[in-house]
Amino acid sequence: MTTVTLGKTGITVNKNGFGALPIQRITKEEAAKLLRKAYDGGITYFDTARAYSDSEEKIGYALSDVRNHIYLATKTAATTAEGFWKDLETSLRLLKTDCIDVYQFHNPAVCPKPGDESGLYDAALKAREQGKIRFISITNHRLAVANEAVDSGLYATLQFPFCYLCSEKDLELVEKCKKADMGFIAMKALSGGLINNSRAAYAFQAQYDSVLPIWGVQKEYELDEFLSYIDNPPVMDDEIRTLIENDRKQLFGSFCRACGYCMPCPAGIEINTCANVPASQKIPVPPPAHTGGTGEDDEDQGLPPLRPLHEQVPVWSEYAGAAAEKPEGL
Repeated sequence: MTTVTLGKTGITVNKNGFGALPIQRITKEEAAKLLRKAYDGGITYFDTARAYSDSEEKIGYALSDVRNHIYLATKTAATTAEGFWKDLETSLRLLKTDCIDVYQFHNPAVCPKPGDESGLYDAALKAREQGKIRFISITNHRLAVANEAVDSGLYATLQFPFCYLCSEKDLELVEKCKKADMGFIAMKALSGGLINNSRAAYAFQAQYDSVLPIWGVQKEYELDEFLSYIDNPPVMDDEIRTLIENDRKQLFGSFCRACGYCMPCPAGIEINTCANVPASQKIPVPPPAHTGGTGEDDEDQGLPPLRPLHEQVPVWSEYAGAAAEKPEGL
């Protein structure tokens, strides 16, 4: 089994973290079954967030009896100290724990620091003193903020998008964290489902011994794939290397991670969904001027009949493949 240690935290887990954003889309019992199977299969790092609706509640429901054998990571998107404390107390209650292992500022526009106007970092320090959190951490989608967080020396871990479509600057960030003894947690390891080969995604991540990928899991067959990699991890062979090279030629520099931070669109377009639908799967959509709801006169205008949104966008699993992360909005 391949393990990863998250820098100075000393947290050591196998190289499969459970990303619990997608379980907000399934029932409580379905989520519990999935979470227990993950734990029984050897996954011990579970990542969620206050913003993921009932994800925390489902984790608390499923795993509270094995709390001492797992690591819990959650996030707050609060912008004030008051909001911080409200989120933290809610997370503790829903996760059924008295302490969160990795407590992260959730994609802040600026890097929280001691004494700043927001009071966020000072609140985190107090929460740590009270034993309510173990490590103060941060997530981000912006290279500038991520680099600032590493340079500050204030954070135990950084969670940042990282997959085989990454740039040289992303790779430099990984190395920078390693040199700073700062844990690196890779979100969007499947680029929101754009990467549809989990073997290739895992083999890429396996090249970086300091990186812990968290895989967004919603279905049992997706989980089964990653559990199988614990004992039989994919390696970077010629076949996978060629696949990655081809994907990078087609997608590098123009792909969407499906983070959803560009949403909502004022025109009602599911940007993060449409951006990642392969060209061969895209379905013609009438221009904005065409507003008919029944489609009765569509053929006269030379337009395809209007269909409900759920029929216009293919089911995620149809084009994203097994173990793909399903983006918000689908």
